[in-house]
Amino acid sequence: MNSKPYVTSENLKEKTKIWLEKISLFNQHKMQISKTNSALLIIDMQKFFLDPNSPTFTCGGIAIIPNIKKLINVFRKIKLPVIYTKHVHHPELLDAGIMGWWWDGMCVEGTPESEIHHELEPTPQEKVILKHRYSGFYNTDLETVLRCLKIEDLVITGIMTNMCCESTARDAYFRDYKTFFLADATGTINEEMHLASLLNLAFGFAYITTTEDIIKQLTK
Repeated sequence: MNSKPYVTSENLKEKTKIWLEKISLFNQHKMQISKTNSALLIIDMQKFFLDPNSPTFTCGGIAIIPNIKKLINVFRKIKLPVIYTKHVHHPELLDAGIMGWWWDGMCVEGTPESEIHHELEPTPQEKVILKHRYSGFYNTDLETVLRCLKIEDLVITGIMTNMCCESTARDAYFRDYKTFFLADATGTINEEMHLASLLNLAFGFAYITTTEDIIKQLTK
């Protein structure tokens, strides 16, 4: 794993332009986001993954914090739902399954490192989904919440691009949600994985776009 991050908040805009150009041939399903039936989904932006000393440090997650903050502010201002996920496991790893063998280090529910990064903290009124597998939909109440809120469009942000974000985007597509996947508000551990997910999702599951585009659509 490279010690130098593949992206920073300073070069994120430039990198995003390059990524979008590389996937442009397949990113053909441009969509307009609903101003009334959309939700912002913030996936696993937890201290466990954002601490440089953690065995699961996700460098791309640090770079996207400012963009996610912008999105949170806009969604809250226009009173659209902001929904969080936290990937956690029981202290005795009763719910770990194959993941306990696959990964070194598990994020334990209720620990300080399992909490959302302090710059992105949910309000008491906002829903936090606890999940034990990559997808935010798998064995959680996310689908029930979205249905009750009459959500049709999902904006996906967070980490990791190629794991929990991509898995959630695929499951959202299977459930007929219009899925907006943000190239500059998702992150992972290296550029190859990030770009591969953007390409795969553009081809079959989501419209790959930017923070600026979503904010512009919602506020114009």
